[in-house]
Amino acid sequence: MDIHRCRFVPYPTSAINAVAFSCSQLTGRRNPNLVRLAIGRANGDIEIWNPLGGQWHQESILHGGKDRSIDGLVWVTEPDRLLSDGRRIQGRLRLFSIGYTSTVTEWDLEKRRPKKQATGTHGDIWCLGVQPLEDSAKSTKAAKGGSSAPKTQKLVAGTIDGSLVLYSIEDGDLRFDRVLVHSTSKKTRFVSICFQKRNIVVVGCSDSSIRIYDIRSGHLLRRMTLGSDLAGGAKEIIVWCVKCLPNEDIVSGDSTGQVCIWDGKTYSQAQRLQSHKQDVLSLAVSADGSTVLSGGMDRRTALHRKTSGTSTRWATIWHRRYHGHDVKTMTSFESEQDGVSVIVSGGPDANPVVIPLREAGMENHRALSHLPQAPPLMSAPRARLMASWWDREVHIWRLQKPLKDIVNETGVDADVTKNRKLLARILIKGEANITSASISSDGSLLVVSTTSDIKAFHLAAIPDPTMDELKIAKIDVPVGVAALGAERLKISPDNQWICVVQECNRVSLLRVSNGSEPDDMPVISHKAVRLHRLKRDIPKHVAFGGLGEYERSVTQIAFSPDAKMLAVADVAGYIDTWIAHDTASALQNGVNGDAQDDGSSSESDSDDSEDESADTDPAPVAWARNPNAALLPKLRNAPTLLSFSDHIPSGNTESTGDQDDYVLFAATAKPQILFLHPTIGGITPWSRRNPTNRLPIEFRNIRDLVKGAIWSGDRIWMYGNTFVAMLDLSQDVAEDTPDESSALVLQDNQLDQSKKRKRGPDTGAGNKMKRGAAGPTKVEHFKNGKSEALNLERRATDPMDTDEQSQPGEDSDEDDSDSEPRGELALKRKAERQQQKAAQSGQSIGFWHTLKYRPIMGIVPLSGPEEEEEETNGLAVTSTANGQASRKTLEVALVERPLWEADTPDRYLGEGDYE
Repeated sequence: MDIHRCRFVPYPTSAINAVAFSCSQLTGRRNPNLVRLAIGRANGDIEIWNPLGGQWHQESILHGGKDRSIDGLVWVTEPDRLLSDGRRIQGRLRLFSIGYTSTVTEWDLEKRRPKKQATGTHGDIWCLGVQPLEDSAKSTKAAKGGSSAPKTQKLVAGTIDGSLVLYSIEDGDLRFDRVLVHSTSKKTRFVSICFQKRNIVVVGCSDSSIRIYDIRSGHLLRRMTLGSDLAGGAKEIIVWCVKCLPNEDIVSGDSTGQVCIWDGKTYSQAQRLQSHKQDVLSLAVSADGSTVLSGGMDRRTALHRKTSGTSTRWATIWHRRYHGHDVKTMTSFESEQDGVSVIVSGGPDANPVVIPLREAGMENHRALSHLPQAPPLMSAPRARLMASWWDREVHIWRLQKPLKDIVNETGVDADVTKNRKLLARILIKGEANITSASISSDGSLLVVSTTSDIKAFHLAAIPDPTMDELKIAKIDVPVGVAALGAERLKISPDNQWICVVQECNRVSLLRVSNGSEPDDMPVISHKAVRLHRLKRDIPKHVAFGGLGEYERSVTQIAFSPDAKMLAVADVAGYIDTWIAHDTASALQNGVNGDAQDDGSSSESDSDDSEDESADTDPAPVAWARNPNAALLPKLRNAPTLLSFSDHIPSGNTESTGDQDDYVLFAATAKPQILFLHPTIGGITPWSRRNPTNRLPIEFRNIRDLVKGAIWSGDRIWMYGNTFVAMLDLSQDVAEDTPDESSALVLQDNQLDQSKKRKRGPDTGAGNKMKRGAAGPTKVEHFKNGKSEALNLERRATDPMDTDEQSQPGEDSDEDDSDSEPRGELALKRKAERQQQKAAQSGQSIGFWHTLKYRPIMGIVPLSGPEEEEEETNGLAVTSTANGQASRKTLEVALVERPLWEADTPDRYLGEGDYE
């Protein structure tokens, strides 16, 4: 495979300003599938992550807009409801955000756009808190006493002008209630907020004070002062963060770098901990109140715990530098059901970092990717074009020559930078960020969508051969379709259809009519074909509670190579498929639907559409639901990828069995690799013989999820943020067998097992730390019955320290073998021996992987027009000397966006630090 290793494709990083879990602790009968992590960024986007017991899948992105920022996030869980049959409907989850304006925004998770906004007569909001519900014990006591416990909640906001404001969220609404408190001092700003009790709120201020208010009356209960800063410092101390412990004690972090503990009953200071050299910006506490983590401007994350004994003193246990910039925000989550206990932190360096909480110091941390799960990258192979997008901007590049031609003409040391050229830069008008984009295979059509609009452009080469530029013209999109925007869209391989997903679960098709000449502008039909999905048997207590219809939102779209089949998948794991017929037969509901009328139209409308399509469409095409769509299995978790192979069936697929059919590849969040026959409605024979648990251990131990795939005949090349792997479907996966080169690793693992402390399963961050991993280890290597002592140097750095070269995909598995240099060498030798055996037996290698490239933004195929003409059933072949066919070299562009090359704001440099 020829790889163009590209780092010139821009993708600006966006700082993390806020993180929030939908619940801080999961106990009892709460459904763990409803736990979500929201990450708010400076560009206005909100990422929704599913912890999945430590897999960490980015399910969706709520896109923001121009000059918008997410600076605060809170989740609200409504009270549970009981049905008449006794079943319990868990309360709906609602997400609210602020952005240093006077507006509070509620987000629609199902449609992935703002739902409601409210503002009042006050200044910009700097902090936001949600009133907790009454404890179950108190609610039961109040019910026995004849009074009903209140089940409503309010949002409390602190503003830049020293006001404390209430917002009502009753009955699913969001509205400004009243200004509760207004400070008389112009210097007072309310910076941070938390609740000590249901009606008692703690506010950190910018005037060296912490104020305690009763939100029922607005009375000031107590004012706690921090005094003045040290000599040479500021006169006023800013309390950047406050948290309350389960015993009602208060923890604060301020601009002096101190973490202060306050008695929750007397409101007096109990202890000061000088754990940072600069401002403490964020705090997180454990569910039992025994552990506090603080993050500061000095890039430190400090761990504080109560000392053993009867005294209630606190001590700083250790501090680490997980981030390369300020630790601006952090949040905690603990679950009794799956053992997850983590802290998630973020800052201007854009990488979310997962830190173990319960097993702090015993497990490694894990840095999640700053790149989106859905690659913002696509190519037009026939034109050697590559399109990338972010925010409201699209860049189109051209890689002019194949890699082999560059090497043959100028040698290995050629200046490959001359092979690329930026042909166009398109700025999308409006305030909404781009949600999705797609470019046709011949590079003539570009479609871009936002939450409020869909735009299409015609790309044509300038007739002058001396100018390698593009002429861009706008194409009209039906107003009724474009006005709704789109969350996902994709152009079919034959460039005749555009699949559009609107309102998250509404699938439509737009017909594209291409002219006879290459430079003719395409025409998009004004009628949209509505495709109806199968009705699934989902219980009411699941569909109307928690996340609602969010899990039915479509996240994956895939066309077959001949554009005769379309497949989509949603967050819940359901797959829907449709088949195109070359006859004017009716659709599922009787007529070709319109995106405006939800699939139903009058006879006159249908006649008009047929008359118009007869003038523009080359032939009438009707889409019908796949008859065997219901036979496709439901995926275990949310899909991360859906992709058709390049095989086009030629035989009959009506009967069951091993028939000639399309091959649909599906990868899920909790690793599941599945190959399906969609027309037959079942799993392929290869996938039955090779389940996920039989795949090579090197692949199963990679923590990153599959985000893309490229097909080359029977081979599929999968990639994630830190890995590239290949599977050959023409042969079964070989089972792992102990060999001579891995004996050293196995013996080392056995030695470590005897020395390691007994520990439970991972808690959702990195793997268990290995004993003695920070220094050299002496092990015995038995060879031919003789003992041979070997000194193996390991990494001398602290495993808890961050290293910009380390990535989450390098986390070792439970035997901790792949994190060591000798483990990588053993795997390399094993792969070499497999290649030698395959060469001797005349077979190709069945599996290959590498962790060489990181972090990977995306991989897209590149091929010239002459290579497309030589393809046979999607497989490019060449003739050998003996007349047999062999695979043609696959050419791709691999785009990397390493974080150390990204532009970030200036950071604090302490003593001994340097850029």
